[in-house]
Amino acid sequence: MDKIEQTNATFARLKKDMPSQFSSFITFNQKVKNTSTIDTKHKELILVSLSVTTQCAWCIAIHVEGAVKSGASKDEILEAAMLAVVMGGGPKLMYMNIVYEELDKYFKS
Repeated sequence: MDKIEQTNATFARLKKDMPSQFSSFITFNQKVKNTSTIDTKHKELILVSLSVTTQCAWCIAIHVEGAVKSGASKDEILEAAMLAVVMGGGPKLMYMNIVYEELDKYFKS
C-alpha cells in the first residue's frame, strides 16, 4: 500500500471513529485551500516545501500528487522541496528521497 492509499485508509477510519473532529479538520482544510489569492499550483508547491520541512512522508506524497495534478513541472516541485532543505539542512535533504519516490510515479527520469 503506497502513502496515498495509507492516507485514504487512515482518513476513512477517522471519519468512522471520530466523525465530528475529522469533519472539522476537513472543513478547516478546505476553507484555507479554497481561497483565491494564491492559485492551486502555487499552494501545492508551498505545501510540498512545508511537507519536507515537517518531515511528513505522507504529506509529501499528497502534495507532490496535488502539484502534478495542478500543472507543476518536476523542476518546480524539486525547487519547492529544496527550499525546505535551504531552511532545514541535512535532515530535510534526506526527505528528498521521498520526493523522488513520488516524482517517479509521474515523471520519467
